[in-house]
Amino acid sequence: MSSSLTPQRPGMHARQISSSSFAEEFNAARSKLGDLTFDDSDTELGSGSDSAGGSPSLSSSDTEGACCSPALSDNTPPSPVSPITTPLTPITDPDVADNFAFAFDIDGVLIRGGRPIPEAIEAMKVLNGENEFGIKVPYIFLTNGGGKFEKERCEDLSQQLEIEVSPGQFICGHTPMREFADRYGTVLVVGGEGETCRAVAEGYGFRDVITPGDILKANAATAPFRKLTESERSASRDLLARGGRLSDIVVEAVFVFADSRDWASDLQIMLDIAQSRGGRLETRSATFTEGPPIYFSHNDVLWSSAHEHARLGMGALRKMVETVFEDTSGGRRLRTHAFGKPQVSTFEFATRLLQQWRAAQHGLAESEPPATVYFVGDTPESDIRGTNAMNDKSRHTEWYSLLVKTGVYQAGTEPKYKPRKLVDTVLDAVNHGIRREMAKLGSCKKTGGRLLPLDDAAMKAIAEGRTPNFVTKAGPFSDP
Repeated sequence: MSSSLTPQRPGMHARQISSSSFAEEFNAARSKLGDLTFDDSDTELGSGSDSAGGSPSLSSSDTEGACCSPALSDNTPPSPVSPITTPLTPITDPDVADNFAFAFDIDGVLIRGGRPIPEAIEAMKVLNGENEFGIKVPYIFLTNGGGKFEKERCEDLSQQLEIEVSPGQFICGHTPMREFADRYGTVLVVGGEGETCRAVAEGYGFRDVITPGDILKANAATAPFRKLTESERSASRDLLARGGRLSDIVVEAVFVFADSRDWASDLQIMLDIAQSRGGRLETRSATFTEGPPIYFSHNDVLWSSAHEHARLGMGALRKMVETVFEDTSGGRRLRTHAFGKPQVSTFEFATRLLQQWRAAQHGLAESEPPATVYFVGDTPESDIRGTNAMNDKSRHTEWYSLLVKTGVYQAGTEPKYKPRKLVDTVLDAVNHGIRREMAKLGSCKKTGGRLLPLDDAAMKAIAEGRTPNFVTKAGPFSDP
């Protein structure tokens, strides 16, 4: 594109509501997410809702005749969806893209091993207006990761990417778990560092949260090869101080908020509770059908870390729990449940979040979703699978999957779930999406005064669904 036609990027306009105040309102509203629908098949990604306004659901192990807690037969739904109802009247930003937006996975796309991927910082600058078209593009973050308060994750990401990230544009794996705070009394929370996940659960409103450390403190023989450190013992709560015995404590549900730091002891404790009599500690069911429900915040078997090769994630622990349960219960199968990608309901929730964020931050109409959402991920089994499934279901918005080579996906291989476009880095993904949108605008003469240098070959490329001067050969795995 000709540099002589490149416009100067105008200055930012004042808004009547700040991102921080929006974040506070969003946090209050998000604590009342919608009805959760249980999807009992991992192969069915739909949530059962026919609109983007559906509520988050869970994937459940496809286990016919599996052990399932009586609590799951309770058809009383949680609180209904309560979106932000405070009128939002920011001044419309004339330089914002109103017809498309981006959504990003984090680990392997923007961050790897706690450090930003070099192209990620530049990609954020491009989205914030430092591009050849002088436009700002709305974006949100949708990660299966967790283990911290959303606000804390946003503070970390802000520092890493050198931008301001608001909780109003952020969803992590365990965010929907707050929906169950009013349903269950005593719960076991697994994963994360120290007492962080307990604090998150209590912040969500759970009334009685115990951890594996609490159980090990009360009975060290629970996991014979695990000894609590002095700091762990001091931080863990004394369950015996409640009076009575451990068998007087009934766990109503198990929530895996983040990746386990000690798989062996956590696996043992989760199996004990799954095989208990109605969640009562240190008991064993004769039928292995009385255990409470077990929820995982996501189902990623692999994730991208600082290591050269992808590391095992929470999905691997889920498979272990289910497999060992079957091996130790005479063949009885266990049904567990998972939030997060690739469930379509997670993307539906992201759609609602994106519409609220566009309205509050950029002054766009909340009732009108973007025509296209570009989702950038590194894991075909969750990011790409979920995006493609959402695109198949969505009536009004095109969900366009972009797979990067900086994370779980191994360059040179053909993934089971194929993206619309394979690119090297997140910066390439952002540039691809923006130029694709600008080419579409140029082809229909709706450029807002910004004429694009499109020749006959470029027009033909657009008509064939290709991006002119950007894609040199057709197909989702063509190099940019």
